[in-house]
Amino acid sequence: MNAKKVKEISARILKVGKSRVLVDQEEIERVKEAITKDDVRSLISEGIIKKSKRPEQSRARARKLKEKKRKGRKKGEGKRRGKYKTRAKRKKSWISKVRAQRRTLKELRKSNPKEVEKIGYGKLYRMIKGGYFKGKKYVEKKVLEGK
Repeated sequence: MNAKKVKEISARILKVGKSRVLVDQEEIERVKEAITKDDVRSLISEGIIKKSKRPEQSRARARKLKEKKRKGRKKGEGKRRGKYKTRAKRKKSWISKVRAQRRTLKELRKSNPKEVEKIGYGKLYRMIKGGYFKGKKYVEKKVLEGK
C-alpha cells in the first residue's frame, strides 16, 4: 500500500491529524507492505508508526517567577494592578481591624472604666462588630468624648 494511505489510516487509528503521525524512515518498506488496518495496528504497537507530541508552552519561566514572588520579589508598586481592596482579602483585613479595635476597647475599659460605662461596653462591642468605627482612634475618640 502507498505510504501516504498508511499514514491516513494510522491517523484515524491514533485519533490525530495526518501531520502528527511519524513514520520511521528506516522501516518504510515494511510500512508499504501493510495492507489491512490490522497490519497498521501491529506497526503502531512495534513503534514503527508513532504520534508526535503536541507542542506545549514551557512552564519553567512561570515556575521561576512564582518562586521569586513567594520570596517577596516582583511585587513592587509598578507591578500592581487594581485597587488595594481588590488585592487584599477583605475578610482578613476586616478581622485584623476588628481585633485591633476590640483590643483597644479592652485597654480603655481598664484605664478609663467610667467613660466606657457611660456608653456601655456591650454597646461599643456591638458597634465594633457592626463596622461603625473606621479604626482604633475612632473607638478611643468615641469613648473619651463620652457621646
